[in-house]
Amino acid sequence: MAVTLKTPEDIQGVRVAGQLAAEVLAMLKEHVKPGVTTEDLDRLAYEHIVNVQKATPANVGYNGFPKTLCTSVNHVICHGIPSPGKLLKDGDIINFRFNV
Repeated sequence: MAVTLKTPEDIQGVRVAGQLAAEVLAMLKEHVKPGVTTEDLDRLAYEHIVNVQKATPANVGYNGFPKTLCTSVNHVICHGIPSPGKLLKDGDIINFRFNV
């Protein structure tokens, strides 16, 4: 596998993407609580990325993936699809993966 060196412009793009992602996580933090579904969190992330950040959630449509977030709760391996049936309970641990 060849190593590709990043240009200063590439590095700046990665820096901006990281800042956007951190902002989404900070916004989601206040919404992660019992009774909220993983689909609710997905919708909030999508709306924030599109309407506030004026960016594109890169996961949507990637290889047919239908959502903004990949979610997993507790012991579930990451890359789960957010669902209206997955209600968070007190003490749950949630993991998010997404790209802006």
